[in-house]
Amino acid sequence: MVVSRPLPAGGAELLEEVATYLPEDRVALVERALEFAIQAHGEQKRRSGDPYITHPIAVARLVASLHMDPPTLAAALLHDVIEDCDVKPETLHAKFGADVATLVEGATKIDQLPDRALDLAQADAETLRKMFLAMAEDVRVVIVKLADRLHNMRTLEWLGEDRQRALARETMDIYAPLASRLGVWQYKWELEDLAFRFLEPGEYRRVATMVRAKRSERERYVRQLTQEIEQALGAAGINADVDGRAKHLYSVYQKMQRYQAGGRSFDEIYDLLAVRVLVPTVADCYNALGIVHQKWRPIPGTFDDYISSPKESLYQSLHTSVLGPGMRTFEVQIRTFEMHQISEYGVAAHWQYKEERSKRDQQYEERMAWLRHLLEWQQEASGTDDFLESIKTDVFRDQVFVYTPKGEVRVLPAGSTPIDFAYRIHTDLGHNTVGAKVNNRMVALNTALKNGDVIEIVRSRTARGPSRDWLVPSLGFLGSSHSRQKVRQWFRRQHRDDNVDRGREHLERELKRLGIRELPADFHRTLGFQDSKDLYAGIGSGDYSPQRLSNRLMELAPPSESAPTEVTPTPAKPGATPGVKGVRVLGTSGLQVQIARCCKPLPGDQIVGYITRARGVTVHRADCRNVHTGHQERIVDCDWGPSGDIYTASVEVVAWDRVGLLRDLSTIIASYRANMVGVRTIEQDDRTTIVQITLETEGGPAFARLLTHLDSVRGVISVRRTGAVA
Repeated sequence: MVVSRPLPAGGAELLEEVATYLPEDRVALVERALEFAIQAHGEQKRRSGDPYITHPIAVARLVASLHMDPPTLAAALLHDVIEDCDVKPETLHAKFGADVATLVEGATKIDQLPDRALDLAQADAETLRKMFLAMAEDVRVVIVKLADRLHNMRTLEWLGEDRQRALARETMDIYAPLASRLGVWQYKWELEDLAFRFLEPGEYRRVATMVRAKRSERERYVRQLTQEIEQALGAAGINADVDGRAKHLYSVYQKMQRYQAGGRSFDEIYDLLAVRVLVPTVADCYNALGIVHQKWRPIPGTFDDYISSPKESLYQSLHTSVLGPGMRTFEVQIRTFEMHQISEYGVAAHWQYKEERSKRDQQYEERMAWLRHLLEWQQEASGTDDFLESIKTDVFRDQVFVYTPKGEVRVLPAGSTPIDFAYRIHTDLGHNTVGAKVNNRMVALNTALKNGDVIEIVRSRTARGPSRDWLVPSLGFLGSSHSRQKVRQWFRRQHRDDNVDRGREHLERELKRLGIRELPADFHRTLGFQDSKDLYAGIGSGDYSPQRLSNRLMELAPPSESAPTEVTPTPAKPGATPGVKGVRVLGTSGLQVQIARCCKPLPGDQIVGYITRARGVTVHRADCRNVHTGHQERIVDCDWGPSGDIYTASVEVVAWDRVGLLRDLSTIIASYRANMVGVRTIEQDDRTTIVQITLETEGGPAFARLLTHLDSVRGVISVRRTGAVA
């Protein structure tokens, strides 16, 4: 035993767990890493007040739950020592070897962003790009990052509300789908449930209460099912392990959303549980399926054979839903013990059991083929938007398996069309596609492909190039961001000069609108472009969205109300109203008061005042970034008093696009006696729409209830106030 001091919480349990699957000589590396981490983190504390070392120990225990190898366990224990303890990579190399040092460096680099200015989307993309590059070099780096994120999500209550929501959104959008793609299901489910808890706390509690209310009844039902299945399989001579599990809260919530969209209630959702059957061989899987179908009537359209057609993560199982005792539907999953191990551990299974390494090497290479394709495509991506779009559509979405006329398999994102198939074969074939046959029948080019389709492309005899209609989302010609990038690149090459002129004109209009006389010389570099002409072309072609451009330019706009050059309180003019009704500037009187246009605070928000040169005191939300400019002496305390004033607020609603959405939103807004003075909708490629609404409201608790009510509208994904906050 290398560790000489008393172990922190979880340390002994970590070593005991590791010893259950690693020989003693390989546990020694983990013990040395634990001792080094304890010394390096010393007296550091977490926000909760716990010793910081409890975090890397918890991360290492999560990694150990996947039965990972000693270098990965050591890297999990040491993953913060470079960044937080000023430990040099050379020190780790000398003490623990190149493998451990490389893993720790990889995990550290993912969190380090360049010094150049980055907006939020660019920062997210930069982090993602680093993560995928690190994963291409060694996927163990990302397993450590997933475990790190999972433990941080478990302790998220110690952070502020805004930070909680930001991390939860990133977890739901990136980390949970990534765990799913890598096949690490035990991480995936918990990441989703934890993110759901902080993103939709009201819905989380509602679902948890509904599920808990039927828990005892469900457990009795599961025991009955498992006993009946075990008896039926035993009578047929099949040795099986059978157990039941309740579905996770977020998956229940998703099912509830689908049921509500179809006009059905929670009480009609019976398949909240699944019974898992593990058998020795593939033949036993199909035999067990037949026995289950003989015993209970299968529900049409619910059978999936992931054994003959594995998922992209190499997950294999037979899925079926049947009508069980009491006319209640439940799901049965049937797979071999080996399939179950791979489904539970995902890519982590590659490092287990050396004697099976050759077979696992082949499975690992198949599982990671999508990553190599992604990195190849991203070399052609024109910017941040294209990269994020590829991640969300081509990586984190369901896929379809289709065939070439020669029988070669091609994997495409769900919703792909014959044009997407053509671009996956070759760029020139995509550019010159004029028709397509699916299963030997001519189809429209915007036909959605299904599993097992055989695709034959009809190409033009003369070079003609793609159609601009292909880029119109509502026409449905393209379902893959890879294809959209190819089409955009073609038009950029053909019309670069026009895009440059169009982008320059747009930028000049925005500068004039915002009163900006001159841009910094390196402005184009802060947006990720090599020179100004590239920036103009990016704006003109739509690669750099107008909304993002406006957000960046707002940061350069003259400080009309939040950053004056002198501190000179301006008294109200004789006969003028000395301030906005309902706002009191503490410690002074007689000053003119106005509401900041950048963050538009409402009664109930925490507010502060900023003394300007010529406009008295401007009232901001306390978390508005424009009020924190380094001139703290100009900030004065404010609070809300009695008021019947009307204020302007901006609200952003993200929802699935459907008929009647705006009608439902406006009906609720009217019921709260708020006035909708402006509406703007932005259609997204993933069939969602962003509705930006400007409201006139009295604010206060009624406004908070209005946002909650809007969030409950069918198809709404999220509702939030917008404004210049930190």
